[in-house]
Amino acid sequence: MPKILPASDGDVVEVILADHRWFEEALRELRDVQSDRAAVLADLATVLIAHAEAEESKVYPELRRKDAIDSDEVEHSEHEHDEGNEALLALMEVEDTASEEFGEKLHELSEALSHHLDEEERDVLNPARTDVSEETRRKLGAAFGQERARLIESGCGAIENVRKLVDNAKSS
Repeated sequence: MPKILPASDGDVVEVILADHRWFEEALRELRDVQSDRAAVLADLATVLIAHAEAEESKVYPELRRKDAIDSDEVEHSEHEHDEGNEALLALMEVEDTASEEFGEKLHELSEALSHHLDEEERDVLNPARTDVSEETRRKLGAAFGQERARLIESGCGAIENVRKLVDNAKSS
């Protein structure tokens, strides 16, 4: 199992991409019937929620201010985070990690997450590379890393918190 990545400084694009590769590895671990699926899922939930919340609070607003992305792109990415959280919660609610239901819910999460990673890398991170200075990307990397670490420390991946995020997204 990949260990939870420590908060790192550096170019925000590279920091986010490192998380994306970590998510892909965690999904591979979850597909392995011999892995400790409950532990992997707990780590994935924690990093996924921290990552998305840090992007929404620290990265997207600054990229929007710098005109690297527009408000439609921000809204679309946030909507995809909501969809991912919903799929994550559905997987977390499956009691038997060896069940067919777990496999089905894992597939749904994997589809939602893979789709989002692809779009974000093309439509958010590429403009960040070309339209934002290296200095700004480094500052954003530090802000993202600090917020992500704070959220991980707070236990943001607990099922109660994931449920609250899903409920809040549905009511807004």
